[in-house]
Amino acid sequence: MRIARVRFDGRTATAIISGRSAQLVRGGPFGRLQRIGELVPLSKLQFLPPVRPTKIVAIGINYYSHAGERTPPAQPEPFLKAPSSLIGHGQTILLPRDAGRVDEEAEVVAVIGRRASRIAEADVDRYVFGYTCGNDVSAREWQRDDLQWWRAKSSDTFTAVGPWIETTLTPEHIGVEGRVNGVVIQHADTSQMVHSIRKCIARITSVMTLERGDLVFTGTPGTTAALHPGDVVEVEVVGVGVLRNPVALAP
Repeated sequence: MRIARVRFDGRTATAIISGRSAQLVRGGPFGRLQRIGELVPLSKLQFLPPVRPTKIVAIGINYYSHAGERTPPAQPEPFLKAPSSLIGHGQTILLPRDAGRVDEEAEVVAVIGRRASRIAEADVDRYVFGYTCGNDVSAREWQRDDLQWWRAKSSDTFTAVGPWIETTLTPEHIGVEGRVNGVVIQHADTSQMVHSIRKCIARITSVMTLERGDLVFTGTPGTTAALHPGDVVEVEVVGVGVLRNPVALAP
């Protein structure tokens, strides 16, 4: 099932996606869903981030192709992104005027479905509600110069997710692709990760509790590309769909 959070006719609603249409529903996305109204064309919807997380956790250097000459970490290396940086499908990524180079990072994102604390790797699937597309937008000069990545990773609009959650995927072989203006920049599969998605989530919960609706960015592959005003960046996760965001200079 594909579940989205949308704006339609002046109100926020949960929607079940079917082809090029959406069925608006009451409740959700985690509770019982009651269908209301008629099917609505996707073109008439404004897509919001599919959940409102208490925290966003990301994993650094989790594809061998992204590690380059560095030694991959022996354990998953999580870091945090601010929920205030979250935007949805179709919303604009704003490049800070003083940031220097800002890159896209295409990622598979796990959506947590229930509270998870100190869970075993073998039990992770029971706690994952589904998967979505993510763009871990990153300011490279700030990432290099600052002691912490607070502005490099958490500037406003630097966390794009969507367009919806797919609840039927399993994490072993999920394809992910990043494109800028239609040109393929990144292309990989989760089987090429340093640490599996299940291992990453179990590692996070050994230290911090993940709540329902929290997001786990699972790492980006290969080489990333700089973004410029006027670009359109896409993240495609096979089995989910395409997250698309225009890029502009911040005011």
